[in-house]
Amino acid sequence: MRRALLAVPAAAAALALAGCAPTVAMTPAPDATARACAALIVRLPASLGTAGKRETDAQGTAAWGSAPDVTLTCGVTPPGPTTAVCLPVDGVDWVIDDRSSSSPAVYVATTFGRTPATRVVLQARGAVASSDALPPISEAVKAAMPTVDRRCIASPPPAASASPSPTP
Repeated sequence: MRRALLAVPAAAAALALAGCAPTVAMTPAPDATARACAALIVRLPASLGTAGKRETDAQGTAAWGSAPDVTLTCGVTPPGPTTAVCLPVDGVDWVIDDRSSSSPAVYVATTFGRTPATRVVLQARGAVASSDALPPISEAVKAAMPTVDRRCIASPPPAASASPSPTP
């Protein structure tokens, strides 16, 4: 009986915490069911900076932070040759699409040279800087996704060498 009484407050606390962070609605990518995506999702970090990982409603996806500040979608179509900035982060090449002029401003990073590709979207005014997001995600990508014979061939220009970070 005592165990049952102790379980009630624990269950209530879990429900209260779950109510504070509802499931993030996302759309799965075309190749979200790939084995590499499953391997990636289980390797993702529980937090990015101070933003905790949230539950999502689509396969091959992840989200962190309250807004959420960072979302990840595995199984997207790999990018082809591009003139966009390609930034290597811990052994993973990311094609950076700076949409800072859009509303709300976002940075989109898509893996280059890996199949299926993974897309990470960072809210420019979010609580997570790309320097807190891309390195741990890159480690998970490197462990889960094999590279193909494509790599970035040009370094970002000096002004773009620093990864995008949210601004207050």
